[in-house]
Amino acid sequence: MTESKKYDCSRGCVVELNDNGEPGCVYRQGCCKLEVYDWLAGVSQEQYKDLFEVRFKNTRKAIFRNASGQSVKTGDLVIVEAANGHDLGIVTLEGPVVARQMKCKKIDPETFEFKRIYRKAKQFDVEKWQEAIAREHETMIRSRQIATELGLEMKIGDVEFQGDGTKAIFYYIADGRVDFRQLIKVFAEEFHIRIEMKQIGARQEAGLIGGLGVCGRELCCSNYISSFQSITTSAARCQDLSLNPQKLAGQCGKLKCCLNYETAAYMDAQSRIPKLHGPLEFEDGLAYLMKTDILREIMYFSYDPSSLTNLYPVYAEDVWDIMRMNRNGEKPQSLKVDEPVAPEFVTAVGDDAINRFDESRKRKKKKRSNKGKKGTQKS
Repeated sequence: MTESKKYDCSRGCVVELNDNGEPGCVYRQGCCKLEVYDWLAGVSQEQYKDLFEVRFKNTRKAIFRNASGQSVKTGDLVIVEAANGHDLGIVTLEGPVVARQMKCKKIDPETFEFKRIYRKAKQFDVEKWQEAIAREHETMIRSRQIATELGLEMKIGDVEFQGDGTKAIFYYIADGRVDFRQLIKVFAEEFHIRIEMKQIGARQEAGLIGGLGVCGRELCCSNYISSFQSITTSAARCQDLSLNPQKLAGQCGKLKCCLNYETAAYMDAQSRIPKLHGPLEFEDGLAYLMKTDILREIMYFSYDPSSLTNLYPVYAEDVWDIMRMNRNGEKPQSLKVDEPVAPEFVTAVGDDAINRFDESRKRKKKKRSNKGKKGTQKS
């Protein structure tokens, strides 16, 4: 990456200086947070021809109505209406897919008052926008120092300047109520701009900052989650996960959002698995439940409650029948008809070794050399 080119993933664009030293901005699809794939690209619909999704910093985006009279398309930088002054954003969606977005956000196009797109951004608008962006990091560091000096129990996670540079949004996290009267006065004197304080949660902060999860993929809160559901340890319990806070917590310090993904499947499987309050009775003794494979609906029993060596797998539907027989005073013959097995367990020991692929590579080289020798002999 050269010095004249800068990738701004918080806004989903590439900023590059031209031959005259003027900044030019190009929309980079797929780079920005909460990006939406336009699977209806090229399809026109008269009803939504003037509605566009405009993106700003991080996860902030909104639907605007084109009142400029100019032809606007995806990737254009536009000047839009703001509460005070104007803002600059990038058009990221157009056409019928905008209607899908409005439906997700529960926006009624008949009654909702859309803010307007004034015009396409000109060169001096982009320059002013880039000057405001350059102030964001320094402003965030200084604002944190001011909040600490005033003794406020809050954390300022991010700062976003408006496109005209006259206003800034300060995103903060706080456990309790914060008195901003003195803070806003100091901010206004220090930065000479209008101030807007916006409280966010720990999950939203992780979505704004972004990053990679332990799975190796981009954080779900940064990638596609826009509404956060409450997550409790019961989601981990029903999946038989170890209640280890270090493994269950995400980068935000809260329980991982992905704990909810498979909870419904586990609850559905558990509804077909009987709850045992004691051992099963057989003619050759009592069988104790030692382990349950929830998704496969297999229950493992042992005649020795203190040992996991000799386990006998029984399907959940068969356990229902055995329980019914026990209630009627009947006892099945034995579980020892089949050989005992151990529950499937895959160890991760050695998977992180640096030389784990060396031996297989050597074997491949030997095979290739043997093939070459055979070919020369034939010829």
